[in-house]
Amino acid sequence: MAKAKAESKGYDSSQIQVLEGLEPVRKRPGMYIGGTGVEGLHHLVWEIVDNGVDEALAGHATEVTVKLLADGGVTVTDNGRGIPVDIHPKTGKSTVETVLTVLHAGGKFGGGGYKVSGGLHGVGSSVVNALSSRLIVTIYKDGKIHQQEYERGVPKADLKVVGKTDKRGTEITFYPDETIFETTRVNYDTVLDRLRHAAYLTKSLHTRLEDEATGRRYGFYFEGGIQSYVKHLNIGKDVIDEDIFYVEKEIEECTVEVSLQYADYYSETVKAFANNVFNPDGGTHMTGFRTALTRVINEYARKTGLLKEKEENLTGEDTREGLTAVILVKLPDPQFEGQTKNKLGNPEMQGYVTTVMNEYFSYYLEEHPAVARKIVGKSLLAARARKAARAARENIIRKGVLEGSGLPGKLADCSSKDPANSELYIVEGDSAGGSAKGGRDSKTQAILPLRGKVLNVERARLDKMLANNEIVTLIKALGVGIEEQFSMDGLRYHRIIIMTDADVDGSHISTLLLTFFFRHMRPIIDGGYLYLAKPPLFELVKPGRKSSIFIYDEEELEKVLNQSIEARKTEGAKIDPNEDRVKQAGFMEQKRYKGLGEMDAEQLFETTMNPEQRVLVQVRVNDAEKADAIFNKLMGTEVELRKNFIQTHAKFVKDLDI
Repeated sequence: MAKAKAESKGYDSSQIQVLEGLEPVRKRPGMYIGGTGVEGLHHLVWEIVDNGVDEALAGHATEVTVKLLADGGVTVTDNGRGIPVDIHPKTGKSTVETVLTVLHAGGKFGGGGYKVSGGLHGVGSSVVNALSSRLIVTIYKDGKIHQQEYERGVPKADLKVVGKTDKRGTEITFYPDETIFETTRVNYDTVLDRLRHAAYLTKSLHTRLEDEATGRRYGFYFEGGIQSYVKHLNIGKDVIDEDIFYVEKEIEECTVEVSLQYADYYSETVKAFANNVFNPDGGTHMTGFRTALTRVINEYARKTGLLKEKEENLTGEDTREGLTAVILVKLPDPQFEGQTKNKLGNPEMQGYVTTVMNEYFSYYLEEHPAVARKIVGKSLLAARARKAARAARENIIRKGVLEGSGLPGKLADCSSKDPANSELYIVEGDSAGGSAKGGRDSKTQAILPLRGKVLNVERARLDKMLANNEIVTLIKALGVGIEEQFSMDGLRYHRIIIMTDADVDGSHISTLLLTFFFRHMRPIIDGGYLYLAKPPLFELVKPGRKSSIFIYDEEELEKVLNQSIEARKTEGAKIDPNEDRVKQAGFMEQKRYKGLGEMDAEQLFETTMNPEQRVLVQVRVNDAEKADAIFNKLMGTEVELRKNFIQTHAKFVKDLDI
């Protein structure tokens, strides 16, 4: 184990401040971890991991390790200073026990233990303890191993010395309480992503993950910090230059780090962090960054004559097209909006980030004129495209295509006007559209057939999108508008269901539509309104054709055939071993459906559209960064990346018709 920095003086009980008791946590866990589902479960892991990362941020740890135990437990270890073990003056208990049993007891209040910390509210360890059926804490400190065990937040015995050691740090093993959480199974990949981010955001920190049940293990270490992160985010993108801008500057007691790079890409990826905590809604540091970026690029463009005197300034939208950036600020007293820390509120950080960007990004452009010209050139192209898109949008609005009372002619709307009771089926082709229209419940189900392949919006700006009839038809049918005019208030259906054939073309059309929703109508996905229909793959036809059994995947097919064969054997039927398994199971034939159009209207409704028995898959974005990378690989311009992705994942594909 790598040796961390020597212990700083003064990290003891005097720096652990007690604010209030722990009782509310088990009664209302959602108030502390956001919920009792999968996200809440993983929040327990983040709380303990972040404690180790905070030790690294303070300069006292170099390693954070997570082990997923075969028996369902999770062990998190760091090589920091170790939680203090002396008696706390206010509680009369060991400081370890105080930290683990009293809400808002931690070294992150008062400023003595940590200069900066991601754990603003200091609820982490105690909340994890309260929501675990069992927790064991082990402290390696001052040559001794201290240990204590808890059950649902209650200590089973006092902290005791159980051995000697030359290590230092904290190790916490906890078992999420199965009576509180919907699931207690921690996901390996989810934790892996979190540890990757921690390593990117904390230079020279080793993070490691091990899954005891499967033997999988992985580790991360990045000397480059957020520069490495930007490079990772741009994998597969055609960057305008390999050079990556980076600055780190201390102002007052705060640190500002920014790294950025541009790619030949239409969307922006800007991630903001405060004390290593991701702020998805940005905040003052994001505002300061954006303001300075636009100002510096405009000033450089004017100064060099790339932007003519009579031309209007580039907008923020223009200067951020194709931008990938990571903003990381560290500050002693972060003020987040809400327990989830989605947005940073410290007003001083806006000025600090603006100051750093104004000075150092200006230097960068001056010292890298070739890169600067490419950045300005891309921004100018974006400005021209923005104007073209605005003209195209105004032209369409003038013609009444996107606005007004008229709906697309090809839309077979439902009679219900209540979005909560209305659903839209986006169907591949007129043939399947005809069957869907014939079999639907016209009161609640609307049908929109789309002809051919939808435009690949990953490679198209708004002006090109608005010139595509199928895209405009879809925007019009949904009622939400697009880009600046987008508003969820106009959403006409609370279930939007993509229904395509179970073949390569159908999968391609689904992916094109998913790309459109992810890039341009993300709130529809986040609101839980987007679904994929799962039509049956097989039909098992019974003798006399009186009824059929519809099967949705090969695993279910095998199960039905096996059960039917065993049932016939039990009934005394003679099974001919020379017959195929379909006949042995008592069926006349097995049909394989390749297209929705192969089913008549009644069959399509009963198998795929009937709310009582259909199978719908809700589309969710659990990891936006990973989703962004996958859409870029699948729908972007890099053929080699797409080929590698397909080859890597081909072995997991089943039931694919070519």
